[in-house]
Amino acid sequence: MEEIIEKQSRRDFLRKLSLGAGSLLIAGSFGFSWMIDPVTGKVKAIVIDFSKCTGCRTCETVCAAHHHQIETGGSVIPGISNPYQANIRVHHFNPDVDVPLVCSRCEDAPCIDACPVDPDPETGRKALYHHPVTGVPANDTERCIGCRMCARACESMRTGTIRPNPGSHMPEGICDQCGGDPQCVKYCPFNAISFIEVAHDREFAGLSPEAIGQLLIKKFYS
Repeated sequence: MEEIIEKQSRRDFLRKLSLGAGSLLIAGSFGFSWMIDPVTGKVKAIVIDFSKCTGCRTCETVCAAHHHQIETGGSVIPGISNPYQANIRVHHFNPDVDVPLVCSRCEDAPCIDACPVDPDPETGRKALYHHPVTGVPANDTERCIGCRMCARACESMRTGTIRPNPGSHMPEGICDQCGGDPQCVKYCPFNAISFIEVAHDREFAGLSPEAIGQLLIKKFYS
């Protein structure tokens, strides 16, 4: 196999690997995004096998289309597939490494800690809070002041997936798992993304795309 890798580019090799042996998983190549299953109570995650990702950005386009649906002729259909509007982002690095990244659902949630809005006296929630069922960070648009503190905290301390809306400055880019049916998982052409039950201890949790990229470059090319 080492000879094959030397004769082919890493991307070509991984593309053939994913098509011919989709069940093969390379240890230490996974990124995670958490969600608590409201029925079983078990932790589920969007699992990204970085060794299979080819950087095709299909995940971005289907995510954007799903979250920005439009109504036409009495029917609701997927909207414009603008990757900028996706909640998953593919970061490209040289040497050739592609890092799709979604919100890590950090247990200590620095984004929520950074929200300056006083907790609601009835719910105890700030403008940014953990969804009571899924645990997903959610934003109360009625109370959010668009201060961008959550995005700054995410950028400086974690993955940098939260971004302010250009107009309202309210947080965007927080993965909601598509209500339990992630479109990025369904349409990834190389089976690089899964939605499965996983353990709590995992690699790459809460790391920035740059940090993950450097670790993968060292793993794949050193």
